Amino acid sequence: MKELNALKALLDSPQKIVITTHANPDADALGSSLGLYHFLKGRGHSVEVITPTDYPQFLHWMSGNEDVIIYDDSKAERIGTLVKNADLICCLDFNGMKRIKSLGPLVEASDAKKLLVDHHLNPEEFADFALWDNKAAATAELIYDLILLLDGKKEITVGMAEALYAGIMTDTGSFKHNSTSAKIHRTVAELMDIGVDINKVSRLIYDTNSLNRLRFIGYALMEKLTVDAENKVAYFVINADEHERFHLKSGDTEGLVNYALSIQGIMVAAIIMERDGEVKMSFRSVGDHAVNDFASEYFNGGGHKNAAGGISDLPLDETIEKFKSLIPNFQQQS
Repeated sequence: MKELNALKALLDSPQKIVITTHANPDADALGSSLGLYHFLKGRGHSVEVITPTDYPQFLHWMSGNEDVIIYDDSKAERIGTLVKNADLICCLDFNGMKRIKSLGPLVEASDAKKLLVDHHLNPEEFADFALWDNKAAATAELIYDLILLLDGKKEITVGMAEALYAGIMTDTGSFKHNSTSAKIHRTVAELMDIGVDINKVSRLIYDTNSLNRLRFIGYALMEKLTVDAENKVAYFVINADEHERFHLKSGDTEGLVNYALSIQGIMVAAIIMERDGEVKMSFRSVGDHAVNDFASEYFNGGGHKNAAGGISDLPLDETIEKFKSLIPNFQQQS
């Protein structure tokens, strides 16, 4: 932990604190944010959680969800004031300011101290305090570690523990990714001792589907999945009309890419999505196929070795052609 004693000294008196995380927050991003939110509030600080965009309905059960401020133009002035006047800004589960969209310039311009808690590669150098470990399974794991470093284990409530467990469970792929360590299992055991019902959390995350989402998944598997068996690549392409047709909401495409990766013999999977004037991409892989390097080099993105994302600056049709032309690059890593 970079500058732990200085962080402890800062937190010895009440502070105005803003917690933020990456755009399109997932369970790790939101769970980490709300876990830390309750911990800091419990110690007498004034705390706000601000997300750059909305997030899936299946995360709304988390304790503190009703207090989250989601950025939009109507709240820009209020959010700008909160960020400007903050004493400390906690930056969770992202490694660079472009990941927080419109909040980036506000956070950069603020005179507040910055705390980074993250597990992604190559973090930008903006933090005064940092708990960073690219071998950590989830940022939620690091938030738990931070609370221990601040001598706060006895202050963890069941609601906090559930939020942190949700982040760990999802970022490990329900404990099947190679980031799953003995330490993460010990952490989960301690969260269970606090009172986490792991079956309840799993149902809330994975078994809370809308009818539209289920119909979309069936349609995508039947009509939109392309398999390049020769190159061991499978991918989906979802256009803007399909988003409208199935009334997709934030999180409705979550996990779709994993169906492609589950096909026997496939080593790399992708989903290419056109929505809100952008073409976004999500990549998954197994073994030594480093999709984070691929995303960084060709699609303005990054992430983990076997799970990454990117954005294309080309129209959808041209993005598809570019992606297809690059597929042989994966074979070079085999």
